[in-house]
Amino acid sequence: MKIRRTSTVVALFATGALVLGACANTPDGDGDGDGDTGAAAGGGTLTVAETNQFFSFNPNTSNGNTDINSKIVTYPTRAWFNYVDGSSFAAGNPSLAKDESFGTYEVESEDPLVVTYTVNEDIVWSDGEPVDADDLILAWAIQSGHFNSEDVTYFDYAGDTGTLGLTQFPEIGEDGRSVTLSYSEPAADWEVAYAADMPAHVIAKNAGLEDGQALIELFESLSESAATATEPDPQLQAVADFWNTGFDSTILPSDPELYLSSGPYIVSDVVENQSVTLVPNEAYAGDLVAQLDEIVMRTIPDATAAVQALNNGEVDVISPQSSADTLTALNALDGVVVHQDDQLAYDHIDLTFNNGGPFDPATYGGDAETALKVRQAFLKTIPRQKILDAIITPQKDDAAVLNSQLFVPAQASYEDTVANNGSADYPLDGDIAAAQALLAEAGVTSPTVRILYNINNPNRVNAYTLIAAAATEAGFVIDDQGDAAWGSRLSDGSYDAAIFGWINSGIGVAGVPQIFSSTGGGNYNGYSNSEVDTLASTLVRTLDTDEQAAIQEQIDPLLFADAYGLPLFQSVGVDAVGDHVGGIDEYNPNQAGVWWNVWEWTVDAS
Repeated sequence: MKIRRTSTVVALFATGALVLGACANTPDGDGDGDGDTGAAAGGGTLTVAETNQFFSFNPNTSNGNTDINSKIVTYPTRAWFNYVDGSSFAAGNPSLAKDESFGTYEVESEDPLVVTYTVNEDIVWSDGEPVDADDLILAWAIQSGHFNSEDVTYFDYAGDTGTLGLTQFPEIGEDGRSVTLSYSEPAADWEVAYAADMPAHVIAKNAGLEDGQALIELFESLSESAATATEPDPQLQAVADFWNTGFDSTILPSDPELYLSSGPYIVSDVVENQSVTLVPNEAYAGDLVAQLDEIVMRTIPDATAAVQALNNGEVDVISPQSSADTLTALNALDGVVVHQDDQLAYDHIDLTFNNGGPFDPATYGGDAETALKVRQAFLKTIPRQKILDAIITPQKDDAAVLNSQLFVPAQASYEDTVANNGSADYPLDGDIAAAQALLAEAGVTSPTVRILYNINNPNRVNAYTLIAAAATEAGFVIDDQGDAAWGSRLSDGSYDAAIFGWINSGIGVAGVPQIFSSTGGGNYNGYSNSEVDTLASTLVRTLDTDEQAAIQEQIDPLLFADAYGLPLFQSVGVDAVGDHVGGIDEYNPNQAGVWWNVWEWTVDAS
């Protein structure tokens, strides 16, 4: 058994979009589309065990935005102009790799920023329909937030719309395969903020439109209309409704248009809550060619069972929940390479501000000060050191409680922000007496707190148990809302506190407004602070990395002052790979995990 560790120093919120936690064949570069077909070059079957259950072919909605949906859909079944190079993290320099066998993008002007995207002529969806302007315009409509407003929400997009929100309706090229985006201001994340990841012609048909061109015409006609911001447009609502929910499924849909692929693999089977099977996409014309005949993703939530399956040869790769017991078990295996390091992920507890619960000012007749004191009281009970010692310290003896919502200890800004962000108001061991005093000041007795967490995740169960015991001691009444379907509940207001994790791509800064802006796609708890909104909006318009860090250092203390929630710890990640597997050579700490270069995977069956 071999253990390989890498040193990863990147921004925790360096991302175009985050997902809920639980590419490096070099293109030919000439853009002529002469890549091989989608036929498997090496062959064989490779089985990967993952922790979570697949349930949506659209990982970009607030419901579908989980790590496993993204791993299955985004990496094997979608092609795009670039992807995050997972091998670049080992050198501490996260970077993008271009895939010019899909298409090209060119900066026409830097001031103002103007970018033209062109998809190669032979690039098609797996049903033969071209990936072209209708897909690009659909992606813009969703990822720019152009049609959403305070009064009307059409697309339930989980990402941040701040970057593409700086553009107006794109100019469509005469070739029908290109669009030009013109930015009104500088955009830090322009290179990662845009991806045509859903088939426009399918969405158009299911919304009652004739084809993708009709969808373009709908968007064009409404793009300058102020009415869509105040009064729902029925046809646009039909489009959005299908995008929001039409691709959710725990089994293989009977309609193959609901699981189309533009990438090297395509889903061929889904066994509910158990497995997803991928096979080569015969219509794929790019250079990132599938090497295997079949990939099977098996859902194995229990880490012990995953290790046993690897030992028995039932699976070839595992990405289990990391723990001291898991690492000890992996140490005992032969013929396995283990990759371990800090993830670009952190566990945290967030409080809900807008659901009529104990942390909502509306519960106290709009008295924001009373609600703040109740939030502060609850957070002061949380024994973060005990949580760390129970979950992370046995895996990493120098681990420390995370005291920033925006930085990790390896970053230069961490020490300065922790000294000034107010995290010291929340003692690592908790302060029951201080919590009780705050409740008394607020005049609130025995408030009930519903805590949501993944009941199938032992780390989250452990954190919940410690938090519930401490909060109960301080006078809170705890309602256990442990739920295997926790992810689908994050935006429904049915809980008062949630324990979960974010994991990101490692590129860009738009993860900050995604979570903490009032209108962010990942703002599940109704948090709203106008100063944070202004700073987050400035952040995505700021190109200088030092200035970006300074802005985040201004945001961090506002989150603590509002008793938004508390960070708990940066996660430790692990994957284990049979030594007969090729293409998974080092640890990738971002949201893609081992899947970032799925087209390179091979298996030696000898």
